[in-house]
Amino acid sequence: MKEKNYKQLNMKYPVTKERILVVDDVLDTLEVIQRNLTSKGFTVFTATNILDATKLLETSPIDLVITDYKMPVSNGLELVRHIRENYKDTEVMMITGYASVKGAIEAIKTGAEEYIMKPFTDDELISAVQKTLEKLRIRKLAQKQVPQASSQYGFVGSSASMKKVYKSISKAVLTTATVLISGESGTGKELAARAIHYSSKRSSSPFVPVNCGGIPEGLIESELFGYVKGAFTGAVETRSGFFQTADGGTIFLDEISEMSIAMQVKLLRVLQDKQVCMVGSNRQQKVDIRILAATNKDLLSLVEKGLFRNDLFYRLNVINVVIPPLRDREDDILLLINHFTQKYSKELEKQAPRFSKNALKILQNYYWPGNVRELENIIQRLVIMVESDVIDVPDLPSLMRFSLFKGFNLNQTLEELEYQYITNVLQNVKGNKSKASEILGIDRKTLREKLKKFNGQSNNK
Repeated sequence: MKEKNYKQLNMKYPVTKERILVVDDVLDTLEVIQRNLTSKGFTVFTATNILDATKLLETSPIDLVITDYKMPVSNGLELVRHIRENYKDTEVMMITGYASVKGAIEAIKTGAEEYIMKPFTDDELISAVQKTLEKLRIRKLAQKQVPQASSQYGFVGSSASMKKVYKSISKAVLTTATVLISGESGTGKELAARAIHYSSKRSSSPFVPVNCGGIPEGLIESELFGYVKGAFTGAVETRSGFFQTADGGTIFLDEISEMSIAMQVKLLRVLQDKQVCMVGSNRQQKVDIRILAATNKDLLSLVEKGLFRNDLFYRLNVINVVIPPLRDREDDILLLINHFTQKYSKELEKQAPRFSKNALKILQNYYWPGNVRELENIIQRLVIMVESDVIDVPDLPSLMRFSLFKGFNLNQTLEELEYQYITNVLQNVKGNKSKASEILGIDRKTLREKLKKFNGQSNNK
């Protein structure tokens, strides 16, 4: 009777978590390896050729494949590549009687974790097997430690602080009350506003986002309320404003703190009467709108300073949704890294890279002044620029890495440090003053004044 090319051995031993397949065309070698491994309690399978090995891999979960380098028809390298591209939870170890540096390098490059030469001792075999299986355990543990993206309302996060956000949004969805969304730049305030609108009964009506800080003071009234033909020079036709466009739906007023006191008065009237008056007209127009507002500043402190109307603040702050900064969402950072890595790898149609343990540690401990937006931009850049399968510490932005030459000059004044930080931010956003203002938490006018002041001091030196 013809002997089977592969068989399960030593069924008397208890089945362990580690299941090993040994592939070698020399039966004596199979017997030696099998005897050593089963004595340690492993479950062992054997195959004398590549074809039978692949059949067994298809039908039975295998933790480790130990394969010979040279065999008839197909060699061990082809089996290694087959395993690497088809079985992510299986490690590979190679043995050979034709030892060479070139062969070892080729085996490792193809994906073998370990490479040992014949003849080998029992201790060398067991040591190599244990080392390879330990790498598999660490990899599986790392995969478990990076939880799958948990998303709600478009946000990614399952931390306690984000659960509070979801709860607030859920309450806001059930009403038509005005909502004030607070949070630093880059935390996702517009995302929260969109979540409220598209989860509400107004979801089929317009959602109109307006960046109040991005509209010049002289134009904001006409942009919001519209204007009639001839209202001012250049008004060659009647044009509706953002409030008319949002009729029946939701208007989102971002950076509400940048509104002048005069505009705050007019907005208060809209909130009270649900009517707008176009520039150049005396006729009031009824509008059916829900107002959502957002700020990255402490409006209450602005009220105390007389920079924001007290009555408008309380009109806006019926429901308050507070988006926490990323530094207060430490439990979500791994989730977000995984989410953005998968997102941009899919866009580029490339395999998602892994992050080394040290790189993940740095990313988790970083302060994230730009919050989720900064994290997303960095992950996108890494996915695009890094060509290796693993993203490590040297791949991270220089400001995150340790440097012997990095640090503060204790002879610098506070003003000089401020100028240095502002110029660094501007360089990082390629001179985009709107983005720089957002990161710095100041408006464009303040940024211009600071730069003008710094440049004036520089010219006087």
